[in-house]
Amino acid sequence: MEQLSAGQKLDRAFEKLGKKKTLSFELDLDTDVASLKALDAKSDPAPDEEIPEQAAELLSGAKITVTVQSKRPLDESGEKDLVGTALKVSTADGDLAEYRVIGDFTYVRADMAAMGKMTGNPLPDADELPPEAGAMKDVLEGKWVKINTKEMEKATGGSRKAEGGPAPEPSLDAKTQKKLVKALREVIAREVKFKTADGGDGTEHVTATAPFRTLITELFGEIRPLVKDLPPGVDLPTDKVLKEAPNAKVTADFTLKNGALSQVDVDLAKLAESAKVKKLGLTLRVREGVKPTVPAGATKLDLNNLMNGFFGAAMSDAESA
Repeated sequence: MEQLSAGQKLDRAFEKLGKKKTLSFELDLDTDVASLKALDAKSDPAPDEEIPEQAAELLSGAKITVTVQSKRPLDESGEKDLVGTALKVSTADGDLAEYRVIGDFTYVRADMAAMGKMTGNPLPDADELPPEAGAMKDVLEGKWVKINTKEMEKATGGSRKAEGGPAPEPSLDAKTQKKLVKALREVIAREVKFKTADGGDGTEHVTATAPFRTLITELFGEIRPLVKDLPPGVDLPTDKVLKEAPNAKVTADFTLKNGALSQVDVDLAKLAESAKVKKLGLTLRVREGVKPTVPAGATKLDLNNLMNGFFGAAMSDAESA
């Protein structure tokens, strides 16, 4: 029977994920309101720019769920191979926002009342909108709307150009992705210490420990030669910024079920240094992928009509006032 090191077991677990065509995972922020406010205070925010209590409450229970579906195994896939993607942000009180990209359309819904409370800027009631607002009423009511993805990309690209910014660029090509993965693996092999422990019932834990500053400094050192292959606008942190990063040791606990990755837990509290943080962690749970489906009853949101109609009328009213 082949004896594998802890690092090899982890490598194989990630390779198994890459062979899947559909994959889902949940990212759970394991923290509390007091810890978030302590971190915010340490950043020395300007007066009246402190994190609102409502925002801290929502973030402390936030969970992000992502699903990706491809025609090919994920480790061989490019952007053109993706047939469905979905992302949902949830809190203890329910779903906050969600979008799905399926076929030619992007489907979106959000709890706008909750988001208004989180930002401290309540939004108008849907009944207060003029008739030309159209599907914007559905947006404010938290209903599903759909937007033609190509039209949305064209509109956002045009607005960036008008503002003097770069238009959206294609995602990383497969060759560059492989270079980045190779760089990441080399740094991990040098700087990370692994240990294994049995958990019973086919479960095994692999822990990976490394000093945070050393790890990210080495990682960005490997990535810098690849900057020319990255999309324009990608800025890597300077050496000065990296030197200011905390160098406390951080441990990630990887749970393997029958050799497959099922969960990752990371305790980040030590990185808070002088901030009075009692609870700050991330948990990533890997799930069997469920095919993203088209939401029923989604109203089409026409960006051109929206800009020329609803927002155009609002601008005219403002100018004549």
